Amino acid sequence: MSKEHEYSNGEVTIVWKPDLCIHSGICARGLHDVFKPKEKPWIHPEGATSEEIVNQVNKCPSGALSVYYNKEGKNE
Repeated sequence: MSKEHEYSNGEVTIVWKPDLCIHSGICARGLHDVFKPKEKPWIHPEGATSEEIVNQVNKCPSGALSVYYNKEGKNE
């Protein structure tokens, strides 16, 4: 079973599944103020707007990153 880590800015929550991550770097190159691989924690959702985060997370090639709006919940 894969571990999941969640990071929220209050409006959206980024879900990271490290076991699926292929370290393509697309996230960090696209939103370097949110995705900072050299830091712990490496995801800083306050670094961009929710719309920017959703757009960038949708580019993740492995599916290791996903996002949901907090008002809708994880399973909706």
